[in-house]
Amino acid sequence: MAEQPHQTAVRDGSGPPLADIGLCRIDHVGIAVTDLEQAIEFYETTLGMRCEHVEENAQEGVREAMMAVGPDPAASRIQLLAPLTPGSAIGRFLDQSGPGLQQVAYTVTDLDETCAALRARGVRLLYQTPPRGTAGSRVNFVHPKDAGGVLVELVEPARH
Repeated sequence: MAEQPHQTAVRDGSGPPLADIGLCRIDHVGIAVTDLEQAIEFYETTLGMRCEHVEENAQEGVREAMMAVGPDPAASRIQLLAPLTPGSAIGRFLDQSGPGLQQVAYTVTDLDETCAALRARGVRLLYQTPPRGTAGSRVNFVHPKDAGGVLVELVEPARH
């Protein structure tokens, strides 16, 4: 008997088309860690990544490092996140889930337009007014319960 080819479900497009909300690319993947320096060392020496940026965001209670994957200036990035205090969002995440994947972030062209489009679709965002993110960016987050259990970060890079 001949083997049947694998069939994949394809959306037939019969539903209403949704307008683009301005997602450009995956910006970074956030990983919660307990010790930032130890994590930076691991990603540099074991995986060959390079640390591009380290900063403290006291408002969010986090120290973070952006790690570039590969030599390309437009390389993919991993964001290492360590809590400044146990009560911070990252501190609570570590208490509940332990170290590991914490978020997926997407670059957007216009954060205000993206947030408005998502709200119009009934999606909850964590902030009414987007706070400052890494390196002067503006950010907001899709509530994990509205995104299949994934914390989705929306990032509008700083304009220099």
